[in-house]
Amino acid sequence: MKSSLDEDDRIWRALGDPVRRKMLDVLADGPQTTGAMVGRFEPLCRTAVMKHLDVLVRARLVMVKREGRVRWNHFNPVPIDRICGRWLDAHRRRRSAALNRLKRVVEAPVVGETEIAKEKVKQ
Repeated sequence: MKSSLDEDDRIWRALGDPVRRKMLDVLADGPQTTGAMVGRFEPLCRTAVMKHLDVLVRARLVMVKREGRVRWNHFNPVPIDRICGRWLDAHRRRRSAALNRLKRVVEAPVVGETEIAKEKVKQ
């Protein structure tokens, strides 16, 4: 069984390359054939495009559907959503806890201040 950390590492590594991020941007607009992807990334040879797509497939960021000899590449946002949610939620919880502690400190009555406020109410 594959570890979740191994899967996360594959996703982060796949996202670490600017060419692969651009490929995902293209696929986010809609499925593309491998031939169309090769055409969009013209400075790269077909083999290089295929290698980048294979990394994205292994990270499950791209799903492949074959129709005869044509290979359709579909963007799969679920892994990104999962790792970003997990990653951001952990940091968001820490910040939220720190802000709540700060709020309690700032809003806490200062010793003696309540006595002054009570005197003003009596007057």
